[in-house]
Amino acid sequence: MADYEKPWLTIDQQVDHLADRGVDVRPRDQALALLASTGYYRLTGYLYPFRDAERYRDEDGRSRVRVLETYRPGSSIEYVQEIIDFDRKLRLLVLEGVERIEIAVRMQVGYVLGRTSPFAHLNSTTFQPNFVQPRLDSEMPIQHAVWLKRVAERRDSSDEAFVTHFRSRYDDQMPIWALTEILELGQLSRLYKGLNDESSLEIAQAFNVPTKRLMSSWLASLNYARNVAAHHARLFNRKLQNSPGRPKPDVIPVLNHLREFELKGGYGAYNILAVVAYLLTCIEGGETWTSSLVALLNSFPRSDILDLSSLGVPDDWSDLELWN
Repeated sequence: MADYEKPWLTIDQQVDHLADRGVDVRPRDQALALLASTGYYRLTGYLYPFRDAERYRDEDGRSRVRVLETYRPGSSIEYVQEIIDFDRKLRLLVLEGVERIEIAVRMQVGYVLGRTSPFAHLNSTTFQPNFVQPRLDSEMPIQHAVWLKRVAERRDSSDEAFVTHFRSRYDDQMPIWALTEILELGQLSRLYKGLNDESSLEIAQAFNVPTKRLMSSWLASLNYARNVAAHHARLFNRKLQNSPGRPKPDVIPVLNHLREFELKGGYGAYNILAVVAYLLTCIEGGETWTSSLVALLNSFPRSDILDLSSLGVPDDWSDLELWN
């Protein structure tokens, strides 16, 4: 394994380094300010689609593409600044959309489970057997026990007034409709995945999602996208590591197009944007989010190198029923 030997560079030297590789760094003051506020590695992440590439054949004679260190003509600091601003707005919209969905799912989980018992989350009959029973072929801990432990840690560290009330008056006994208010989306997603079929299907159908499997996939993907956005990571040309499941043809007609378009090597951010838009049709105020996203997509700073396909957006997206 090679030792890392690249030197530390001043911001001025970083600008020169980009210029030597083919990036138009004019006006230089803007380039200096952008690097000072963004950082070299974050900036070059946004510049990555502009890198030169060449084809070559590997040892087995297969055609491959090698990404080079230089940048294509038209690569400029001014344009990448526009992309960074677009991505910031996109992340904020994703956070807003996921927030609306997360709160609505919390309500449904507490409502459906609470009808059975205020403490349904402690009852093994609430869940599938593989969530509450040990696996005979594994030393992994019981999933339900792990979930309860993490939720207890979340509860014990909370400074919410209503949590303090349950702590002092009821010895930390919290009904499921209160407990859901402090759950992180990941904890909510794991709880949903473990539920029995009857409860999980009722919750899914409240959002016009036909199956538990699809709803579970979407919740996990929403959690992934929220984490990306919350940690300020690049979203606009990201291949989703946890992409949302796509419904079978004509099960959800407005999402049929998700099966017809994908980026090479994975699914782009458009897939999660489409799922958010669909789920928000069942949530009060959701239509304002969709109109805001349409306006943002229409404002994408196009160039000869980049367009909306970098997000996985199909060419005819604006004509689709989902966005109208």
